Amino acid sequence: MIGIVLGSGLGPLADAVVVEREVPFSEAGLPASSVPGHAGKFVFGTLAGSPVVLMKGRVHLYEGHPARLVTAGVRWMAGQGVKQLILTNAAGTLNPQFHPGTWMMLSDHLNLTATSPLEGADFIDLSVAYDADWRATFRSAAAASGTVLHEGVYAGLRGPQYETPAEIRMLHTLGADAVGMSTVLETIQARSLGLQVAAFSCLTNWAAGITAATLDHHEVLETGKQAAQSMIGLLTQVLGKK
Repeated sequence: MIGIVLGSGLGPLADAVVVEREVPFSEAGLPASSVPGHAGKFVFGTLAGSPVVLMKGRVHLYEGHPARLVTAGVRWMAGQGVKQLILTNAAGTLNPQFHPGTWMMLSDHLNLTATSPLEGADFIDLSVAYDADWRATFRSAAAASGTVLHEGVYAGLRGPQYETPAEIRMLHTLGADAVGMSTVLETIQARSLGLQVAAFSCLTNWAAGITAATLDHHEVLETGKQAAQSMIGLLTQVLGKK
């Protein structure tokens, strides 16, 4: 079974799923997210004939939760039989070639949250955090369908404040192509459990200082909704071949 975590504004991805049952976060021992665009429930069903469980929304460090609680949904899905995990998020783009409204597949990440869900646990290797074979599959599917799919490095920060222009310049120097407030801890948790991981950022806005525009969460949600359809097509294409 494949797990899919839906980030801010990406709830419409669930519309493509043939729903069998729903489980509120509370029944799985998770707190509900307080952030708009995060429904707070698991949805079991099929997508393109493949069994899936969607995590509609997530909880975040910036809501005051510790790393272990932020990643509890990943552990719960693994306990339900999930072997492969697809993570999605809304992110700001630092790369001038990666325009808002498009998608970026994560090739690597920078964990700048200053924490880990594995504190007190054994070491794990993150040389290939995002599965190379799975990335190749998505890359080929995107090319075949004419879907714009960038690849790059995601910087995960704690939030909740957006970054300053100086911080964005620093992240660009460090090699980041996109920046957000999720995903990296979930990837660390998933890899520690032996799950195969792929992750995608919906690039919803230019990062601070790249344009004169101010950053607004409502813009993030709206752009995510508009871009969701292309990811639905890509997931349907890949999962339909399984």
